[in-house]
Amino acid sequence: MSGRTTPRILVVDDEVTTRLSLAELLRLEGYEVQIAASGEEALAILAQEEPFDLMVVDIKMPGIDGLQLTEAVQQRSPDTVIILLTAFGSLETAIQALRRGAHDYLLKPCPVSQILESVRRGLTKSYQERHRRELLSRLEQTLSELQAIEQPKLEVAPVPPLSEGRILEVQDVRLDRERHQVWVAGRPVDLTPTEFKILTYLMEHADQVCTPPQLIRATQGYEADPWGTRAIIRVHIRRLRRKLEPDPSRPRYLINVRGVGYTFPSTPPESPETVEE
Repeated sequence: MSGRTTPRILVVDDEVTTRLSLAELLRLEGYEVQIAASGEEALAILAQEEPFDLMVVDIKMPGIDGLQLTEAVQQRSPDTVIILLTAFGSLETAIQALRRGAHDYLLKPCPVSQILESVRRGLTKSYQERHRRELLSRLEQTLSELQAIEQPKLEVAPVPPLSEGRILEVQDVRLDRERHQVWVAGRPVDLTPTEFKILTYLMEHADQVCTPPQLIRATQGYEADPWGTRAIIRVHIRRLRRKLEPDPSRPRYLINVRGVGYTFPSTPPESPETVEE
C-alpha cells in the first residue's frame, strides 16, 4: 500500500447481484473496489494491477473456483488477505479454505456487519504484518549502528493494564476482549477472528474440557455433526498452536483430551504430551 491510504479490494463472484451489491457496500465504507465475474477475470486483473490489499471471493464458480484462485493468489501475492464466501458450506471446503491460507470463511447469506467486520480485521492484519516487517528492517539497521556504542537496555512496551471483565489471563497468555489482542509472555500474536473466538472460549473455560461441537456452537453459532466439527476444530487448534506454543509438538496451552475435546490448563503440564503436527 505504499503511497496509498485507501485499501484496494477485489470482489470476485459469478452472481451479478451479489458482486455489484457487495462492491457498492464496500465503496460506501470508503474502500477502492474492483469487481470480477470469474476466477479467470480476476487473474487477468491481477496480472495487470499492483497487488490488492484484500479479496472477497465466492468459492463455487465455473472454471477457476474460489479455492483454486486463493492458491494462485497466495503464490503471486502472499500479503493479499482473502475472505471466502459460499452458499454451499461443507466440511471439505472449510478445511481446504483454511489450509490454503484464507483469512476467513463465511456462509451466505451473511450479515452485512459480519462481512464488514471480517474485512476490517483482514486489512488490519495485513497492515500490521507489513508494518512489522518495516520496523524489523529499521531495527536491524539501528542495532548495527549501535553495536559499538553503549546504550541503555531496551525495554519491551508494557502490556495494557488489567481491566476486570475485559482481560483474560491464563498461564502467560493474556487476551484483551475489546481490542482483540493476544500476548504470549509479552509477545503480541496475530490471530484470525475465528482463532480469537476459539482461544477466548477455551481461556474462559480454563481447566474444563470443551468438545468440538461445543466450540463450533459457541464461536460460529451453528450446529454440525460431531465428526465434521472435530476436523474443523483440529485445523484451527493446529494453527493456534503454531502461533502460541513455544513447541507446537509439545503443547502447554492447548491440550488434547483424547476422544473428548480440548482444554486450556491454568498451569502448564509437567510432562507435555507429544502431538502430531
